[in-house]
Amino acid sequence: MCLAVPMKVIEIQGDPDDFLNGQLAVVETDGIQKETRLDIVDRWPRLGDYLIIHAGFAIHTLDPEEAATNIRLMEEMAEKVEKLEAMDGKK
Repeated sequence: MCLAVPMKVIEIQGDPDDFLNGQLAVVETDGIQKETRLDIVDRWPRLGDYLIIHAGFAIHTLDPEEAATNIRLMEEMAEKVEKLEAMDGKK
């Protein structure tokens, strides 16, 4: 199983109707920037949208509200895992 963190689109290169030239986005999260391919994404993103990326390809576009919900849930899960690990360490 893989876990993908939503990454914010900060730059878009290429044309959604031109598959012969590079269709790329520059995305970032937590200060880390990556370039990702847009060949198979479900819909062409806009600046400020978020992308779910797998193996260097954007596979799903999220609007900022959807991404905020996903990020919040992931943070809550991480906090609960940390608490459980801390409790296990006390045994």
